[in-house]
Amino acid sequence: MRREAEAADDQPYGAVVVLGESIVGFGPSRVVTNADPEAHAERIAIRDAQIRLTRSDLSGAVMYSTSRPCPACERAAAVARIAHMIFGPHGADAGAPRQSGG
Repeated sequence: MRREAEAADDQPYGAVVVLGESIVGFGPSRVVTNADPEAHAERIAIRDAQIRLTRSDLSGAVMYSTSRPCPACERAAAVARIAHMIFGPHGADAGAPRQSGG
């Protein structure tokens, strides 16, 4: 997912939602591509899982993300009742666009 986001010239983030041994939702970041500040990879993955499973309750699911989710995405996962979140590095180590000083 991260590579898909990068290939679309978006922020380099991706997320998947796993239930049992199956990927039930996935999402690359679409913040830049969709000009939507809420199109984070985690939210897209949650929505995708909810649509595929035709339910909003994702109890028992695990979310894997390339980076630590923002507080809003953490809250979205909690509302969806995702059991665990596993993520990679955050901040400058995550590959986020860096702002120049000044």
